[in-house]
Parts: sequence; C-alpha cells; structure tokens
Amino acid sequence: MNTLLIALTLFAQMQTPPADAQRTASGLVTVKLADGTDTDHPGPDDIVKIRYSITNAEGKVIDSVSGDHAAVMQVSRMMPGWREAVSMMTAGESRRAWVPSSLGGGKIAEGATYMIDTELLDTIHGPETPDDVAAPSADAEITRSGLASRVLKEGNGKRHPTRRSIVKVFYSGWTTEGRLFDSTALHGGQPSEFPLSGVIAGWTEGIPLMVEGEVRRFWIPAKLAYEKDPTKPQGMLVFDIELISIH
Repeated sequence: MNTLLIALTLFAQMQTPPADAQRTASGLVTVKLADGTDTDHPGPDDIVKIRYSITNAEGKVIDSVSGDHAAVMQVSRMMPGWREAVSMMTAGESRRAWVPSSLGGGKIAEGATYMIDTELLDTIHGPETPDDVAAPSADAEITRSGLASRVLKEGNGKRHPTRRSIVKVFYSGWTTEGRLFDSTALHGGQPSEFPLSGVIAGWTEGIPLMVEGEVRRFWIPAKLAYEKDPTKPQGMLVFDIELISIH
C-alpha cells in the first residue's frame, strides 16, 4: 500500500468511525481492535506501558511508539480523551479512539478530532495520593529551614546517612494539588541510588534524619526544592521516601 493510499485510508477512518463504535457521555468514540488478556483496568494513579499512534485531523501521524519500543506514562497526565480510552482497556488490548478537541486538554485545535490507536502492554499500579499533600500534618516535625516530615514506618537500622553518603531509596513525589510527578514506580519499580550531595536541598537535609528501613513523608518548601529550575514542578512538594541502604 503506497503512502498516499495509507493517508487516504486513515483520513477516511477518522471521518467515519464504524457504526458499532462505543460512544461515551463525554463525546469520546472508541472501538476495540484486539481483546485483552486481563480484567484489570488502569486507574488515574496508575502507570501504563503502551504502544500508540496519534493521527491528527489531516490524517498525518504526529506521534507514535511502536515495534520493540514502548512508552511509560501516568494515566492522570494523559490528555482527557486518551485517559478515558485507556481506562476502558485491559492489558493486551488494542483500542482506537476518536478524541474531539473538547477532550484534548488544549492539545487539539478547536473543532478538530484526533485518532489515537493504543496497545496496552501492562499496568503498573502507582502509589495512592496521600490525603495530606496540601499542607504538613499536625504531627509533622519542622526544622529551622521549614522542612516538615513525619515517620510513616519505623526503620530497623541504627545509622543515619551524612550529607556525603550515597543512598538507595524508593520514592514518590506529588505536588500540593495531588499530582504524582515522579516515582521509582515510573522507572521500572527499582530503587534509585544517588549521592546526597547531588540532590535538592530538601533531600540533602531530610534523608539524614532517617535510618535504614524507615519510610518518611516530607513536605519540602519551594526554596528547598526546584525554585530555581522552571522546568521542574514548582511550589511546595511532597515526597514519600523509603531508605533502603546507605553507602
């Protein structure tokens, strides 16, 4: 099939979803292309491993991940229509969705519709958003710098890391609006290892309060986080950190 014919076929598919397509109250239109092999549906806090292709209103593929590659995304950070379509899927399933501009999260021109084909490879259950991300809890310890924390699980170690230590941790980070912006769950679920001299000031100060095996929640004010880096989340940030080991 030549390139022009492929483009015309895609354009025709975009204009006329099949009669048996599923239509939701939001205006999303989807059709299942292949059945899944599981019964579990992704939730907003989950991370999905997917292959996909996004076709714009002119029939041009503007983004895709295919073949031996896969993308890892948090469901809540996908455009609303894509998020809704993925939440209908199970692992192993492929689904086509026609996403109108009203569900495009500002990424689709007014009145246009994008067609998104998605293959859901796996769902990774992300950490639940804590109830107290908006502000430190009443029982939090607060240091002179404004760093607040409370212990979620007591550790079994005796040593505290120093600011020159290399530590191995599990972590998840949220904004005060409850958006998960980073987590070891997003990076294959393996612990992260780094020198405390090379991280944000809130971690450099806070992790030495911990012992091995401890889990602690930190409320890190902007001045101890990414205040000087506009590419990172701004304002106070909340981290749950589990200290695995100290080197």
